[in-house]
Amino acid sequence: MGLLDKILHGSREHDEQRRIDEGVARVLTFCPQLRMLRQAEARLAPAVAIAVRYLVGLAREVPPVREASAQAWAGDPSIHAFFASPDDIAPVLSRSEDLRAFFDHSPGLPEAYALLGMAMTEKHILGVALEGETMRRDVIQETISFSDHQVRVCGRTELELRQEIVRRLVDQLALEGMTRFAADQERRGELEKEQALLKTRLLLLERQGVGVRAALGDEARASAAQLEHLRQQMADNGRELEGLGVRAETLERQLGHLCAVLAEPAAHIYVERKTVRLNKMNVVLSHDSAEAGDDITFEVARIPASPPRKRAFALVRFARGELLPEQSMFERAARLLG
Repeated sequence: MGLLDKILHGSREHDEQRRIDEGVARVLTFCPQLRMLRQAEARLAPAVAIAVRYLVGLAREVPPVREASAQAWAGDPSIHAFFASPDDIAPVLSRSEDLRAFFDHSPGLPEAYALLGMAMTEKHILGVALEGETMRRDVIQETISFSDHQVRVCGRTELELRQEIVRRLVDQLALEGMTRFAADQERRGELEKEQALLKTRLLLLERQGVGVRAALGDEARASAAQLEHLRQQMADNGRELEGLGVRAETLERQLGHLCAVLAEPAAHIYVERKTVRLNKMNVVLSHDSAEAGDDITFEVARIPASPPRKRAFALVRFARGELLPEQSMFERAARLLG
Protein backbone atom coordinates (compact mmCIF):
# COMPACT_ATOMS: atom_id res chain seq x y z
CA MET A 1 0.00 0.00 0.00
CA GLY A 2 1.44 3.37 -1.04
CA LEU A 3 1.82 6.40 1.18
CA LEU A 4 -1.19 8.10 -0.45
CA ASP A 5 -3.40 5.09 0.19
CA LYS A 6 -2.18 4.79 3.75
CA ILE A 7 -2.91 8.41 4.62
CA LEU A 8 -6.16 8.82 2.71
CA HIS A 9 -7.68 5.39 2.99
CA GLY A 10 -6.09 4.34 6.20
CA SER A 11 -4.64 0.95 7.05
CA ARG A 12 -5.58 0.92 10.74
CA GLU A 13 -8.78 1.36 12.69
CA HIS A 14 -7.11 4.18 14.63
CA ASP A 15 -6.67 6.24 11.44
CA GLU A 16 -10.31 5.83 10.46
CA GLN A 17 -11.60 6.64 13.95
CA ARG A 18 -9.49 9.81 13.98
CA ARG A 19 -11.07 10.93 10.73
CA ILE A 20 -14.57 10.16 12.03
CA ASP A 21 -13.95 12.06 15.26
CA GLU A 22 -12.66 15.01 13.29
CA GLY A 23 -15.72 14.87 11.02
CA VAL A 24 -18.11 14.84 13.98
CA ALA A 25 -16.29 17.82 15.49
CA ARG A 26 -16.57 19.76 12.21
CA VAL A 27 -20.31 19.08 11.96
CA LEU A 28 -20.86 20.23 15.53
CA THR A 29 -18.88 23.38 14.79
CA PHE A 30 -21.62 24.26 12.29
CA CYS A 31 -24.39 23.27 14.71
CA PRO A 32 -23.02 23.82 18.24
CA GLN A 33 -26.52 23.82 19.76
CA LEU A 34 -26.75 20.09 19.03
CA ARG A 35 -24.32 19.51 21.91
CA MET A 36 -27.33 20.09 24.17
CA LEU A 37 -28.69 16.73 23.06
CA ARG A 38 -27.63 13.65 24.97
CA GLN A 39 -24.89 11.67 23.20
CA ALA A 40 -24.98 13.94 20.16
CA GLU A 41 -21.46 12.90 19.12
CA ALA A 42 -22.26 9.20 19.40
CA ARG A 43 -25.48 9.61 17.42
CA LEU A 44 -23.71 11.55 14.65
CA ALA A 45 -20.74 9.19 14.40
CA PRO A 46 -22.33 6.36 12.31
CA ALA A 47 -23.56 8.77 9.63
CA VAL A 48 -20.27 10.69 9.62
CA ALA A 49 -18.39 7.38 9.25
CA ILE A 50 -20.39 6.56 6.10
CA ALA A 51 -19.73 10.02 4.69
CA VAL A 52 -16.00 9.99 5.47
CA ARG A 53 -15.43 6.56 3.90
CA TYR A 54 -17.25 7.63 0.76
CA LEU A 55 -15.47 10.98 0.48
CA VAL A 56 -12.03 9.47 1.10
CA GLY A 57 -12.80 7.08 -1.76
CA LEU A 58 -13.63 10.01 -4.03
CA ALA A 59 -10.41 11.81 -3.05
CA ARG A 60 -8.30 8.74 -3.80
CA GLU A 61 -9.75 8.46 -7.31
CA VAL A 62 -8.90 12.03 -8.33
CA PRO A 63 -6.00 12.01 -10.86
CA PRO A 64 -2.54 13.19 -9.76
CA VAL A 65 -1.68 16.85 -9.55
CA ARG A 66 -0.82 18.79 -12.72
CA GLU A 67 1.63 21.63 -13.10
CA ALA A 68 -0.17 24.89 -13.84
CA SER A 69 2.34 27.01 -15.71
CA ALA A 70 2.97 28.57 -19.09
CA GLN A 71 5.66 25.96 -19.72
CA ALA A 72 3.24 23.08 -19.05
CA TRP A 73 0.56 24.50 -21.36
CA ALA A 74 2.12 23.11 -24.54
CA GLY A 75 2.86 19.63 -23.14
CA ASP A 76 -0.17 18.88 -20.95
CA PRO A 77 -3.37 18.49 -23.02
CA SER A 78 -5.58 19.06 -19.98
CA ILE A 79 -3.89 22.34 -19.00
CA HIS A 80 -4.03 23.33 -22.68
CA ALA A 81 -7.78 22.69 -22.67
CA PHE A 82 -8.37 24.55 -19.40
CA PHE A 83 -6.68 27.79 -20.49
CA ALA A 84 -7.03 29.61 -23.80
CA SER A 85 -3.33 30.57 -23.87
CA PRO A 86 -0.20 30.02 -21.75
CA ASP A 87 -0.24 33.68 -20.75
CA ASP A 88 -3.64 33.25 -19.09
CA ILE A 89 -2.51 30.80 -16.40
CA ALA A 90 -0.57 33.06 -14.03
CA PRO A 91 -3.09 35.96 -14.14
CA VAL A 92 -6.05 33.64 -13.60
CA LEU A 93 -4.53 31.87 -10.60
CA SER A 94 -3.06 35.07 -9.18
CA ARG A 95 -6.59 36.44 -8.84
CA SER A 96 -7.31 33.88 -6.13
CA GLU A 97 -7.34 35.60 -2.73
CA ASP A 98 -7.15 32.18 -1.05
CA LEU A 99 -4.01 31.26 -2.97
CA ARG A 100 -2.37 34.59 -2.20
CA ALA A 101 -3.27 34.26 1.48
CA PHE A 102 -1.88 30.72 1.51
CA PHE A 103 1.48 31.91 0.22
CA ASP A 104 1.43 34.83 2.70
CA HIS A 105 0.93 32.40 5.58
CA SER A 106 3.56 29.99 4.27
CA PRO A 107 6.73 32.07 3.85
CA GLY A 108 9.47 30.25 2.02
CA LEU A 109 7.13 27.63 0.53
CA PRO A 110 8.19 27.36 -3.13
CA GLU A 111 4.88 26.07 -4.49
CA ALA A 112 1.26 25.44 -3.53
CA TYR A 113 -0.99 22.50 -4.31
CA ALA A 114 -4.50 23.67 -5.10
CA LEU A 115 -7.95 22.57 -6.19
CA LEU A 116 -8.82 24.34 -9.44
CA GLY A 117 -12.57 24.56 -10.11
CA MET A 118 -14.02 25.67 -13.44
CA ALA A 119 -17.28 26.06 -15.30
CA MET A 120 -17.30 23.69 -18.29
CA THR A 121 -19.41 24.70 -21.29
CA GLU A 122 -20.27 22.33 -24.11
CA LYS A 123 -21.86 23.80 -27.21
CA HIS A 124 -22.30 23.23 -30.93
CA ILE A 125 -20.98 25.67 -33.51
CA LEU A 126 -20.57 25.86 -37.28
CA GLY A 127 -16.94 25.33 -38.21
CA VAL A 128 -14.58 24.16 -40.93
CA ALA A 129 -13.45 20.53 -41.18
CA LEU A 130 -11.36 18.44 -43.57
CA GLU A 131 -13.19 15.35 -44.81
CA GLY A 132 -10.83 13.26 -46.90
CA GLU A 133 -9.23 15.78 -49.23
CA THR A 134 -12.18 18.15 -49.18
CA MET A 135 -12.45 21.17 -46.91
CA ARG A 136 -16.05 21.57 -45.81
CA ARG A 137 -17.54 24.69 -44.29
CA ASP A 138 -20.55 25.05 -42.04
CA VAL A 139 -19.82 21.74 -40.36
CA ILE A 140 -21.56 21.29 -37.02
CA GLN A 141 -18.88 20.84 -34.36
CA GLU A 142 -18.98 20.34 -30.61
CA THR A 143 -16.63 22.46 -28.53
CA ILE A 144 -15.68 22.45 -24.86
CA SER A 145 -14.55 25.57 -23.06
CA PHE A 146 -13.64 26.45 -19.48
CA SER A 147 -14.29 29.66 -17.59
CA ASP A 148 -14.74 31.07 -14.09
CA HIS A 149 -11.51 29.50 -12.83
CA GLN A 150 -11.47 29.46 -9.02
CA VAL A 151 -8.92 28.35 -6.43
CA ARG A 152 -10.33 28.09 -2.91
CA VAL A 153 -8.54 25.10 -1.32
CA CYS A 154 -4.75 24.86 -0.97
CA GLY A 155 -2.19 22.59 0.66
CA ARG A 156 1.53 22.36 1.24
CA THR A 157 1.64 18.90 -0.38
CA GLU A 158 -0.62 16.82 -2.58
CA LEU A 159 -1.55 14.62 0.38
CA GLU A 160 -2.42 17.63 2.52
CA LEU A 161 -4.56 19.01 -0.30
CA ARG A 162 -6.52 15.77 -0.68
CA GLN A 163 -7.11 15.58 3.07
CA GLU A 164 -8.36 19.17 3.12
CA ILE A 165 -10.73 18.42 0.23
CA VAL A 166 -12.28 15.59 2.27
CA ARG A 167 -12.77 17.98 5.21
CA ARG A 168 -14.41 20.59 2.97
CA LEU A 169 -16.75 17.95 1.55
CA VAL A 170 -17.81 16.91 5.04
CA ASP A 171 -18.56 20.59 5.67
CA GLN A 172 -20.62 20.72 2.46
CA LEU A 173 -22.74 17.76 3.54
CA ALA A 174 -23.32 19.41 6.91
CA LEU A 175 -24.44 22.58 5.12
CA GLU A 176 -26.82 20.54 2.98
CA GLY A 177 -28.33 18.98 6.10
CA MET A 178 -28.80 22.42 7.64
CA THR A 179 -30.40 23.67 4.41
CA ARG A 180 -32.93 20.85 4.52
CA PHE A 181 -33.68 21.56 8.15
CA ALA A 182 -34.21 25.25 7.34
CA ALA A 183 -36.63 24.30 4.53
CA ASP A 184 -38.45 22.06 7.02
CA GLN A 185 -38.82 24.95 9.44
CA GLU A 186 -39.94 27.30 6.67
CA ARG A 187 -42.64 24.84 5.66
CA ARG A 188 -43.74 24.68 9.31
CA GLY A 189 -44.20 28.46 9.29
CA GLU A 190 -46.21 28.30 6.06
CA LEU A 191 -48.46 25.60 7.48
CA GLU A 192 -49.08 27.54 10.67
CA LYS A 193 -50.03 30.64 8.69
CA GLU A 194 -52.26 28.57 6.42
CA GLN A 195 -53.89 26.95 9.45
CA ALA A 196 -54.67 30.34 10.97
CA LEU A 197 -56.13 31.65 7.70
CA LEU A 198 -58.28 28.57 7.27
CA LYS A 199 -59.60 28.87 10.81
CA THR A 200 -60.53 32.51 10.20
CA ARG A 201 -62.14 31.71 6.88
CA LEU A 202 -64.11 28.84 8.37
CA LEU A 203 -65.34 31.03 11.21
CA LEU A 204 -66.52 33.68 8.76
CA LEU A 205 -68.29 31.14 6.61
CA GLU A 206 -70.00 29.53 9.57
CA ARG A 207 -71.21 32.94 10.75
CA GLN A 208 -72.64 34.01 7.43
CA GLY A 209 -76.26 34.88 7.77
CA VAL A 210 -75.79 36.71 11.06
CA GLY A 211 -74.45 40.02 9.76
CA VAL A 212 -76.35 42.83 8.12
CA ARG A 213 -75.14 42.04 4.61
CA ALA A 214 -76.43 38.49 4.80
CA ALA A 215 -79.70 39.67 6.31
CA LEU A 216 -80.19 41.97 3.35
CA GLY A 217 -79.35 39.17 0.92
CA ASP A 218 -76.14 40.91 -0.22
CA GLU A 219 -73.94 37.82 0.22
CA ALA A 220 -74.76 34.23 -0.48
CA ARG A 221 -74.58 31.70 2.32
CA ALA A 222 -71.77 29.18 2.32
CA SER A 223 -72.92 25.81 1.20
CA ALA A 224 -72.46 22.70 3.28
CA ALA A 225 -70.02 21.47 0.63
CA GLN A 226 -67.87 24.61 1.03
CA LEU A 227 -67.77 24.22 4.79
CA GLU A 228 -66.84 20.55 4.54
CA HIS A 229 -64.08 21.34 2.03
CA LEU A 230 -62.56 23.91 4.39
CA ARG A 231 -62.74 21.53 7.32
CA GLN A 232 -60.96 18.89 5.23
CA GLN A 233 -58.25 21.37 4.27
CA MET A 234 -57.73 22.22 7.92
CA ALA A 235 -57.50 18.56 8.86
CA ASP A 236 -54.92 17.86 6.12
CA ASN A 237 -52.96 20.93 7.09
CA GLY A 238 -53.00 19.93 10.73
CA ARG A 239 -51.71 16.42 9.98
CA GLU A 240 -48.81 17.77 7.93
CA LEU A 241 -47.96 20.28 10.66
CA GLU A 242 -48.05 17.53 13.25
CA GLY A 243 -45.72 15.46 11.08
CA LEU A 244 -43.10 18.20 11.34
CA GLY A 245 -43.04 17.83 15.11
CA VAL A 246 -43.52 20.31 17.88
CA ARG A 247 -40.99 23.08 18.53
CA ALA A 248 -39.56 21.23 21.51
CA GLU A 249 -38.27 18.67 19.03
CA THR A 250 -36.39 21.23 16.91
CA LEU A 251 -32.92 20.01 17.85
CA GLU A 252 -33.90 16.39 17.30
CA ARG A 253 -35.21 17.22 13.86
CA GLN A 254 -32.03 19.14 13.01
CA LEU A 255 -29.91 16.18 14.06
CA GLY A 256 -32.15 13.92 12.00
CA HIS A 257 -31.69 15.98 8.84
CA LEU A 258 -27.91 16.06 9.30
CA CYS A 259 -27.70 12.31 9.84
CA ALA A 260 -29.95 11.62 6.83
CA VAL A 261 -27.70 13.64 4.49
CA LEU A 262 -24.42 12.34 5.91
CA ALA A 263 -25.63 8.75 5.67
CA GLU A 264 -26.32 9.11 1.93
CA PRO A 265 -23.36 11.16 0.67
CA ALA A 266 -23.51 9.75 -2.87
CA ALA A 267 -26.96 11.29 -3.33
CA HIS A 268 -25.52 14.76 -2.77
CA ILE A 269 -21.89 14.72 -3.92
CA TYR A 270 -20.47 12.65 -6.73
CA VAL A 271 -17.91 12.87 -9.52
CA GLU A 272 -18.56 12.19 -13.19
CA ARG A 273 -15.82 11.54 -15.72
CA LYS A 274 -16.08 12.67 -19.32
CA THR A 275 -13.52 11.38 -21.83
CA VAL A 276 -13.27 13.12 -25.19
CA ARG A 277 -10.77 13.55 -27.98
CA LEU A 278 -9.92 17.23 -28.50
CA ASN A 279 -7.88 19.11 -31.03
CA LYS A 280 -5.87 22.19 -30.05
CA MET A 281 -8.94 24.41 -30.51
CA ASN A 282 -10.98 22.36 -28.01
CA VAL A 283 -13.13 20.90 -30.78
CA VAL A 284 -14.39 17.39 -30.02
CA LEU A 285 -13.15 14.89 -32.60
CA SER A 286 -14.89 11.69 -33.58
CA HIS A 287 -13.14 8.38 -32.93
CA ASP A 288 -12.53 7.86 -36.65
CA SER A 289 -11.21 11.39 -37.28
CA ALA A 290 -7.79 11.60 -38.91
CA GLU A 291 -7.15 15.01 -37.33
CA ALA A 292 -4.53 15.18 -34.60
CA GLY A 293 -5.97 15.29 -31.11
CA ASP A 294 -5.57 14.15 -27.52
CA ASP A 295 -7.77 11.88 -25.41
CA ILE A 296 -8.61 13.82 -22.26
CA THR A 297 -10.67 12.82 -19.24
CA PHE A 298 -12.31 15.63 -17.33
CA GLU A 299 -13.48 15.33 -13.72
CA VAL A 300 -16.84 16.97 -13.04
CA ALA A 301 -18.20 17.27 -9.50
CA ARG A 302 -21.86 17.59 -8.59
CA ILE A 303 -22.20 20.24 -5.89
CA PRO A 304 -25.25 20.53 -3.62
CA ALA A 305 -26.97 23.85 -4.23
CA SER A 306 -30.35 25.18 -5.25
CA PRO A 307 -30.41 24.18 -8.03
CA PRO A 308 -27.50 21.69 -7.89
CA ARG A 309 -24.43 22.74 -9.87
CA LYS A 310 -21.68 20.88 -11.68
CA ARG A 311 -18.08 22.09 -11.87
CA ALA A 312 -15.04 20.68 -13.62
CA PHE A 313 -11.97 20.45 -11.42
CA ALA A 314 -8.33 19.38 -11.30
CA LEU A 315 -5.52 19.27 -8.77
CA VAL A 316 -2.74 21.67 -9.78
CA ARG A 317 0.69 22.74 -8.57
CA PHE A 318 1.47 26.43 -8.83
CA ALA A 319 4.89 27.99 -8.13
CA ARG A 320 5.25 31.00 -5.86
CA GLY A 321 7.47 32.58 -8.51
CA GLU A 322 4.54 32.51 -10.98
CA LEU A 323 2.32 34.58 -8.66
CA LEU A 324 1.88 38.06 -10.13
CA PRO A 325 2.21 41.10 -7.87
CA GLU A 326 -1.13 42.75 -7.19
CA GLN A 327 -0.03 45.92 -8.97
CA SER A 328 0.75 43.94 -12.13
CA MET A 329 -2.72 42.42 -12.02
CA PHE A 330 -4.35 45.84 -11.75
CA GLU A 331 -2.32 47.13 -14.70
CA ARG A 332 -3.24 44.09 -16.80
CA ALA A 333 -6.93 44.53 -15.95
CA ALA A 334 -6.76 48.22 -16.90
CA ARG A 335 -5.24 47.36 -20.28
CA LEU A 336 -7.93 44.78 -20.97
CA LEU A 337 -10.66 47.26 -20.11
CA GLY A 338 -9.19 49.67 -22.56
